[in-house]
Amino acid sequence: MSACLPKIECVDDYAGSVHLRYSYRLYPDPIQRAALARAFGCARVVFNDALAARQAAHAAGKPYVSDGEMSRRLTESKNDPARAWLREVSAVVLQQALADLNTGYRNFFASVTGKRKGPKMAPPRFRSRKDSRQSVRFTANAPFRVLDNGRLRLPKIGDIPIRWSRALPAEPSSVTVIRDAAGRFFASFVIEVTPQPLPQTDAECGIDLGLGHFAVLDDGTKVAAPRFLRRAQRKLRKAQRALARKQKGSRGREKARVQVARAHAQAANARRNFHHKLSTKVIRENQAVTVEDLSVKGLAKTRLAKSVHDAGWSAFVNMLEYKARLYGRDFRKVGRFEPTSQICSACGVKDGPKPLDVREWQCRTCGTIHDRDVNAARNIAALGRREARNARGGQVRPLAAAASAGKAGSRRSVA
Repeated sequence: MSACLPKIECVDDYAGSVHLRYSYRLYPDPIQRAALARAFGCARVVFNDALAARQAAHAAGKPYVSDGEMSRRLTESKNDPARAWLREVSAVVLQQALADLNTGYRNFFASVTGKRKGPKMAPPRFRSRKDSRQSVRFTANAPFRVLDNGRLRLPKIGDIPIRWSRALPAEPSSVTVIRDAAGRFFASFVIEVTPQPLPQTDAECGIDLGLGHFAVLDDGTKVAAPRFLRRAQRKLRKAQRALARKQKGSRGREKARVQVARAHAQAANARRNFHHKLSTKVIRENQAVTVEDLSVKGLAKTRLAKSVHDAGWSAFVNMLEYKARLYGRDFRKVGRFEPTSQICSACGVKDGPKPLDVREWQCRTCGTIHDRDVNAARNIAALGRREARNARGGQVRPLAAAASAGKAGSRRSVA
């Protein structure tokens, strides 16, 4: 994805609406860069001070410091002559730094008490000026404005040129200014969008994600794996060797670090663009989409870690999920322990596990010759339809019947 294309992500959905995040490239001049650097630094100090205060209270056995108390301490800190430089940035930026800390603690408490689904989250950590990503957020109270000349006006920073590749679909509720590891600046707007259902279609789709092919659909369509990181390896090796030769702390090392970050960013942008195009195509053509709930975190600990990260399955599945909500489609996930590669999609007989090098096999019960990935995609689609019928209270037929002794499928590839 080129720099002029916005990065669009789903933030959350409330009461039927979908919150999307649109990111656009910013081009601040040197004075504006210095002002943004001050804003990043002030927000980081306020965040770290509040975190240190809460950690000290916890260590001393005192009650949790409330949000109101932290806001009062921020006001006292701004009136302190030693911290007068906090007044050089917008007050909203500092308040949002406290809000970020409060959100981090709420998410942490919710995860450890079981109120939040998914893996347990770590408590907030201190921010560092050496972090590759720096950000500040402006809300409507700031206020920020998108001017008629296309520039973004930020309080105490100025009017910053912005690359608009498309118009915002609605008025943004906030904007986050981000500086990434490559030194690029982005404006990230949160937009509340009402779902816009597409015309109904009878087509449904099951998708088997993999490494040999990025995606295999139940109709036999195979999408090649682009392997963006692998293709960028030569450029990355050259940039990383140049970085390793630079003296630590030197200006040359910082320039070399930016070159490495830019090479990684180019691969990430190309991967995101590929995911967006494929997910939009799948959602537009199918009324229901079913995928397997892969354990990406577990697979990333194996020898296939680089290829797993290069594929970006989680990002692609997240795009399918929020686009399904946005366009009125059904999105389904099936369990990761379902034996989709062991079951004959024609007769439903479980043929047993097979080595990964077996890409084609024949069912000994019905004689059907299967492509391993296409067969798995068909079983995923069948599981999705079964769960949908179950949710509607319909009669559910088991996906597979265990093969009787002596009738197990072939473990060897059929010539």
